[in-house]
Amino acid sequence: MSPVAIVTASDSGIGQESAKELAENGFDLGITYRTDEAGAQETLEAVRAAGRRGEVRRLDLTELPGAADGIDHLADSLGGVDVLVNNAGTGDPTGEFLELPYEEWRQVIDTNLSGAFLCAQRAARRMVDAGNGGRIINITSVHEHIPRTGGSAYCASKGGLGLLTKVMAMELAEYGILVNAVGPGEISTPMTGAEDEDPTTIERPKLPLGRPGHAREIAAWVAFLASEKSSYATGASFVVDGGLTLMAAELSS
Repeated sequence: MSPVAIVTASDSGIGQESAKELAENGFDLGITYRTDEAGAQETLEAVRAAGRRGEVRRLDLTELPGAADGIDHLADSLGGVDVLVNNAGTGDPTGEFLELPYEEWRQVIDTNLSGAFLCAQRAARRMVDAGNGGRIINITSVHEHIPRTGGSAYCASKGGLGLLTKVMAMELAEYGILVNAVGPGEISTPMTGAEDEDPTTIERPKLPLGRPGHAREIAAWVAFLASEKSSYATGASFVVDGGLTLMAAELSS
């Protein structure tokens, strides 16, 4: 029986490319979406074209804690879960710390941090019960590590998810479950409004690599962390940002 990966928010962007990459690497896929069911069906078609099984479920992390039931439903349909990619999240809203309403703060924290916690907990419990180990890969952000003016809620949520990754790695190691994070920089996705553009045609002169990234470039790291090639990595956060974090040192010099 093929291994099973569940990728949240795999209807577009990083999630969709990660699901496709994992399917190409032999995984059956659990696919989730919030509003873009057509995008999720596109992912499913790509998974089936790769010769793998796929199942689609709606998962809305603004509807907690019940939304995490979607992880169990997918695992039941596919016969388990070996890899969870916690990709669902939001970049909105942004606003100055002094003016940010509590409800908007809570929406971001719930979606990016509490939602990821609940999905990981559901998947990890199944992995422990199955006794075969597993992988949990949290998609954080370069802003897990560096602040952004106007991004108090977003940065707090991603920083929190980064530390949660480390705690999970410590607690789940005895069960053979490896937990890591991938921290993207600017990636051409629906969240940045550039999903239809070739990132190699977009100039970012302040970045060492001079351009945004493509979702496929993040998906490659997800596939690596889901594979046996990463069998000695846990509790780490792999920043994939075109050199953005290096610019903090440049600005301070």
